[in-house]
Amino acid sequence: MKTALMIVMIVVSLLLTFSILFQSGNSAGLSGSIGGGAEQLFGKKKSSGYEAILSRITTVCAVIFFVVAVALTAIQK
Repeated sequence: MKTALMIVMIVVSLLLTFSILFQSGNSAGLSGSIGGGAEQLFGKKKSSGYEAILSRITTVCAVIFFVVAVALTAIQK
């Protein structure tokens, strides 16, 4: 069981890393974070296509990563 969870953890961590690295940056530098930060945060800007898929993959991988990490911790005790 522990070995299977470790394999899942490695695969999910690689997928999580790649999905984060493939996403485009949303920052516009220091001026964008000061002036346009609220607009980006509260705006009605929805991702579509490739960005939406990467966002969902990142979210699912992050949830799986934390669940597996907690399961591995519970098994070790």
